[in-house]
Amino acid sequence: MKVRLLAVGTKMPGWVEEGVRTYQKRLPREFSLEIEEIALGARGKNADIARARALEGERIREKLRGDELIIALEVNGKSLSTEALASEVGEWRMQGRDIAILVGGPDGLEPAVSAEAHRRWSLSALTLPHPLVRVMLAEQLYRAWTLQIGHPYHR
Repeated sequence: MKVRLLAVGTKMPGWVEEGVRTYQKRLPREFSLEIEEIALGARGKNADIARARALEGERIREKLRGDELIIALEVNGKSLSTEALASEVGEWRMQGRDIAILVGGPDGLEPAVSAEAHRRWSLSALTLPHPLVRVMLAEQLYRAWTLQIGHPYHR
């Protein structure tokens, strides 16, 4: 099973890449995490934000595969505890489906893309910087995996 994080935004700082890579290396081949970056829509002084978000949505759609479980990260999505996420991971393993987790740009996900997602999650009620979201998500997926297999990391 593969988990793909489709994240709007490119050129992350080194600490983000290093942090994500740390957890990618720890995950087993049968539960791998890949990050695919999506270019931002044009933004500037007089930018049309709706148009930029729509373009980002198109770019995300181009990357989606028909058989994946699609999860949109949204501030108003469902909050999960680590244990609940571990339970979800167990369900994914049983279904044998690959997962696509979507992270929007600075103005969020295109509403139509979010509406197409099978699930909507919230990592926090706080507004989190996108680079930090990548590292947090990688760590939480690793933590959920360790809970599933009874590894002591979670303690």
